[in-house]
Amino acid sequence: MKNFALADRIAGLMKEARTELELRLALDEATAEMGFSYFALAQHTPNVKQEGFRLHSYPEAWERFYDEQNLTVSDPVHRASQRTNLGFSWSDISRLISLTAADERMLTLGQARGIGDGFTVPGHVPGEISGSCTFVVETGRAVPALMLPVAHWVGAFAFETARRIWQQRTRPIPVSITLTERQRECVFWMAMGKSDWAISKILKIGSYTVSQHLQTARERLDVDNRTSLAVWSLYHGIISFNDLLKR
Repeated sequence: MKNFALADRIAGLMKEARTELELRLALDEATAEMGFSYFALAQHTPNVKQEGFRLHSYPEAWERFYDEQNLTVSDPVHRASQRTNLGFSWSDISRLISLTAADERMLTLGQARGIGDGFTVPGHVPGEISGSCTFVVETGRAVPALMLPVAHWVGAFAFETARRIWQQRTRPIPVSITLTERQRECVFWMAMGKSDWAISKILKIGSYTVSQHLQTARERLDVDNRTSLAVWSLYHGIISFNDLLKR
């Protein structure tokens, strides 16, 4: 319950952020309260000179080394994030991609500079440069496992907020989105992690009908997957963390 309340409060700060500084302050607060040491929010551009948003709190020495070596091109965390839409711990990277000797060396160098284990939330939008939001603990500390669901939501909101601030997306944010009550119910239960079949049993309607309601909701919000639908529904107030807390 406390974790949901934290996610709700941080999401509110993200929604209100209008500048890079406000987003940074919100991420600084979220990082500390979730028990992490650093954050990194960026689009994965081929090189540091290419336009794309990047915001982080990594130590200056690591930032300088990372940029001098142009590690963004081969970063194993970035490559792993291309293989999933779900957040993942760095300890699980080898399950997503095959780590090379260079990858192992990069991770070791990071640890030597205070960059320990991390949790990364991928950000994928068709037609745009992919990116991610990562939360990291200092070397020698364990990732706060109980906070990973919160980190997933915060990371997703941070990525969407950065897209809004940097105006990188190809469409404007809709001023107002309306769904029918049945569509909203389907979106709510989907955000709770229910399958279309499970939602059909809860609402006593056909599974195909549930799928159609969710498809219509995705079209109205102009998103193409369940995670984005949940995030944008929360963002626009179609559902709320308070709704989720009551269940």
